[in-house]
Amino acid sequence: MERKIEGITLELVQGDIAAQEDMEAVVNAANAELKIGGGVAGAIHRGAGPELETACRPLAPIEPGEAVITKGFKLPNDYVIHTLGPVYGRDKPGSELLADCYRNSLLLADGESIESIAFPAISTGAFGYPKQEAAEIAFRSIGEIAGELNNVSKVRFVLYGEHDYQVHSNVLERILQDS
Repeated sequence: MERKIEGITLELVQGDIAAQEDMEAVVNAANAELKIGGGVAGAIHRGAGPELETACRPLAPIEPGEAVITKGFKLPNDYVIHTLGPVYGRDKPGSELLADCYRNSLLLADGESIESIAFPAISTGAFGYPKQEAAEIAFRSIGEIAGELNNVSKVRFVLYGEHDYQVHSNVLERILQDS
């Protein structure tokens, strides 16, 4: 699925975030210490190799909503942008912190002259954020910041499962109809 939001091409695909060969940057749904973990963090660290954890060490810890950048090492991407999503019901205000993940990642990418970036569904796995609410926050955040971006022209959401893809697809269609 591909749509335009404020001049940005927004794609939704089902797949593996660590296998986005045509994207300059991928976003890691990181833990505070920027170490290998489960889910997205595990896939990205395994794909990048041990050099990624070494590069992350001086950047940690990060706070919810914050974003930092490293090289992609053995990934097919030049960069990895690491962001810490909020834990649903614990980190407050959750919606603002989640929106900050997307805004800060996009601003960081734009500042590095990155044109294409792939996101996972931040905080919807182990951090328990409801998928529909998280998708709404993500797409609205991108729409709000798109006008400030000079370099980023393509944003892809890489959704691991069919259910996640359908939820995000339905939310995106509804948001575009409402605007």
